[in-house]
Amino acid sequence: MWTDSLLKMMGRPRHPVVSVIRLAGVIGPGGAFRQSINLATYAGIIERAFSVPDRAAVALVVNSPGGSPVQSSLVAGRIRQLAREKRVPVLAFTEDVAASGGYWLACAADEIFADEASIVGSIGVVSSGFGFQGLIERWGIERRVHTSGEHKARLDPFQPEDPEDVAKLRQLQAEIHDAFKAMVRERRGARLKAPEDVLFSGDFWTGRRALELGLVDGLGDLRSVLRERYGEKVRLRLAQTPRRWFARRPFRIAADVMGDATGDWAGQAAGAMIGAVEERALWSRYGL
Repeated sequence: MWTDSLLKMMGRPRHPVVSVIRLAGVIGPGGAFRQSINLATYAGIIERAFSVPDRAAVALVVNSPGGSPVQSSLVAGRIRQLAREKRVPVLAFTEDVAASGGYWLACAADEIFADEASIVGSIGVVSSGFGFQGLIERWGIERRVHTSGEHKARLDPFQPEDPEDVAKLRQLQAEIHDAFKAMVRERRGARLKAPEDVLFSGDFWTGRRALELGLVDGLGDLRSVLRERYGEKVRLRLAQTPRRWFARRPFRIAADVMGDATGDWAGQAAGAMIGAVEERALWSRYGL
């Protein structure tokens, strides 16, 4: 297959190239047992997508129920930074879900397209957990907590909920929500077609309804939209991090975990199980 540079040297026509970044999964730090969307994982991928010579655009394929607001901001911010530096248009395409942090990522694009049945929105902040104080009392377990700092043990799940702690949590949520809303206002601007108390309520909608509300710009899938815009010969180039042979082997994860400096294999495995439950809960909230 002729490369673009060879075709250019020979004077033959080149077809438009669009770099594609897949942003699929929960947004967060991840770990040895599971992958997540975060800047550490995606920085190289994003850089590679914007470095493709003579690319016509960069496309984001988003399929995420959300997660960490910090990582959402960092990944979206890096995409915007390179879009400005390279002067490249960015288009986002939502698949099953672009909700909460997933919609934050989609807003890094200049235009957003959704499937009619995509779930879009959830512009809000949520914190959840469990209270175990009744359980440990039933089993005669004594909770011992020693802190240096008056509020170091806020929201301890093994102690009764303190109204002051809940008020503090709500304050933090409000500040994060304000940052989310500011980003949506900046990126969507006059395209938003509903009152803010509706758009920023944390509710979510289908892709068709999201179009009516101004949260997306059109309905369609990656291939169809890009062919209509750049022609039938448009070339889609998936940006991904090259993996070494050893990294692809089944024993790679086990080697990483067993060789961890802490030696806390059981702790990491337990953390991975809890993380899997939390991830499943995020997806199931949207019926998936």
